Parts: sequence; C-alpha cells; structure tokens
Amino acid sequence: MNSSTPACLHSFREELEVELGQGRFDQDMVAEVEISSLEAMGSPRSSGEDPDHIEALAEVMVPLPPIIVHRSTMRVIDGVHRLRAAQLRGDSKIAVSYFEGTEADAFVLAVESNITHGLPLAMADRKRAAGRIIVSHPQWSDRMIASVTGVAPATVAEIRRRTSGGTAATGSRIGQDGRVRPVNGAAGRETASRLIAENPGLSLRQIARAAGISPETARDVRNRMRRGEDPLPKPVSKAASNKATGAVAASRVPSGARETIRLPAAERAAAMERLKSDPALRFNERGRTLLRLLNIHLLSEAELQELIDHIPPHCSGIVANLAHECAGVWRELALRANQQVAVTA
Repeated sequence: MNSSTPACLHSFREELEVELGQGRFDQDMVAEVEISSLEAMGSPRSSGEDPDHIEALAEVMVPLPPIIVHRSTMRVIDGVHRLRAAQLRGDSKIAVSYFEGTEADAFVLAVESNITHGLPLAMADRKRAAGRIIVSHPQWSDRMIASVTGVAPATVAEIRRRTSGGTAATGSRIGQDGRVRPVNGAAGRETASRLIAENPGLSLRQIARAAGISPETARDVRNRMRRGEDPLPKPVSKAASNKATGAVAASRVPSGARETIRLPAAERAAAMERLKSDPALRFNERGRTLLRLLNIHLLSEAELQELIDHIPPHCSGIVANLAHECAGVWRELALRANQQVAVTA
C-alpha cells in the first residue's frame, strides 16, 4: 500500500473491487502518462479548483502521490489539483494509477477520495454526491453511502426519501461490510425464530446467513425467545421515542453531571484484582485470555473519551458498527454467565 494513502481509503477500494465486484483499482501499478491525454472534468467539487492549493502543491519538492484516472475515459478521478500543479511546473507527464470500472463507480471513488485526504469536499457537495450515489447504487445501505460521502446516515436516509418520493423501502441493501441485508428485517427475524426453534444448536452466523440478517439481529432474536418475548420488537410510541431521545442526549453530558450505572472505578479495580488472583483463571490459557480482555475493556471515562476524540471522522461509522458488535458479544457473555450463576446457585 502506498504510504501516502489513508488506510480507510485503501479499505474502501478493496471492498469496491473484492466484495462488490464493481471495478478494479491497483494503486501499486503506476504509469507515467502524457498530461495532454487526460480529461479533468466531472469533479464532485462544485466550487472548482483552488488556485492557492495548486500553487502550494507546485512548490512541493518531493514527488506527489499518483493521481487516479478512469482508464476507459482518461478522466481524472482524484488529483485534479496535483495535475494542475504539474502543468504549472511545466511538466509534460504525471504519475497515474488506473481505475477500471463503470463511470458510476468512478464517481463513487472520486467522492470517497476527496473526503479522506487533500482539499475536502464542502458539505453541500457531499449531499449532492449522496443523492447521485443513491440513484446509481440503490442497493447500498444508508451507512454504506454515508461512509463514502462523509455525511450522517440519517442525512442519507432523508435524501433517499426525497429521491424516492417518500415511498417505503423494500428489498435488500449492501452494508458497509459488503453483506446483503433486507431493508425490512421483520421477515428475516421471523425466519430466524423458526430456525432457532427447530435447531437451537445453530450458531448465530448460520442463523444470520440463512435468514438474511446480521449476526447481531440473530442474537437479539435468540435472546428475545429465551426471555419468552416476541422476536419482532414492538413499534415504539412517540412518547417512548422522545424518552429514548432524551436518554441519548443525557448520555452526551459529561460524566460528572449525570448519574451512571457503571461501578465506581475503585470497585471495578477491586473486582479485577480478585479475578486476577483466582487460580482457576490464572493457570489456564482461556482464563488468562478472559482476564486480558476484561482488563482492556475496563476503561475510565477519561480513557474512553480520549479514544473517541481520536477516531477519524471518516472512520466513525465503521468504528461504531464494530463497537456495537463487540457490545453484543459482551452482552451475550453476561447473559450466559448469569444463567450459569442461576444453575449453580
């Protein structure tokens, strides 16, 4: 991987090629191309080129990263400012990495490239790009499009509603992880509940794959069935929704200004020390693994906030999804541990 390319951008390009199969991009294959053969049109940036940025790039003495060009049209996908800087210096050639795919996918790559590095796209440009990608890639989920355009998933959902004229969403969509999931999860939850009832030994991933839902949704269905609840969550009333919204808002208040259900730091530390001194955990590999994981996750409020503050904005959606997945795993561990307590009591 080119050292100048952000990791999240590289990850997206791999997903575009490997998981979705909608184009091929090899950033390690670089060619010297005549500048006169390139077309610099179709940028998602409505404000045009920035002369000051071009001049600043022209004065850089070290080689700049290769620009990305759509091979079939020779249109610059990413790097118009670098192209203009090369022209300003009087260069006749420039380093190029080619993208092979549709023009729709080339536009997606252009947008994603321009929100992760260089001169960022304005929010208005990002929203316009989201609207265009909704039309060209209707199978992509709101979160997937949000991760590409750098806007909130809720904003993408609103743009989608306006684009579709407010009609209800149907079918399935591709998420950030490349998996296909139904827009309406009710049918998937019902299928999952039948599978669990018929074969309780199936793993969450087997249930999720067969029902077309996420493993986290499969976990929720199984937990609901164990508690004797309906696999489908009941519709939330407006009053309950407002209450939940208030709870979310309260969670954003600094820890000193609100109540918290977390144990005091001293109690958490004491509990951890008791576990560390227990031979049943210390002297076997699985026990030591559990201790290491618990120790890593027992963060103080300050440590947690520090981690949050250092999450790059363009990676926030992916981090949030993985954090939800990890939280689900720990909830499952807590549930089973409590069941074990009840059995042995």
